[in-house]
Amino acid sequence: MAKRARIRYANKTDRKNPDERITHVGGVNPDGKPWKRSIEQVVKDIESAEWEFYVEENGRRVGVVWATHNGHKYIKTTADDIQPDNVLPLLAECPG
Repeated sequence: MAKRARIRYANKTDRKNPDERITHVGGVNPDGKPWKRSIEQVVKDIESAEWEFYVEENGRRVGVVWATHNGHKYIKTTADDIQPDNVLPLLAECPG
């Protein structure tokens, strides 16, 4: 069974392409320690089925999946179409 992690933060760029917009995501472990992963690592974790990621906004939980744009892998929420425009861009910047 895959481990689940809530994404609470994202490091973002000013790029317009969805595959270049978010570089890292992070959250908080159950023990209170912060975690941070590159998008490349998150995609590998999802592909391997070792991890499932999600975001939560106003009590609504939405799964995170990987997609491809111009041959590059990126992450988006399952509620999004091509552009990751609903929840991920609203996340605060990753600390540290």
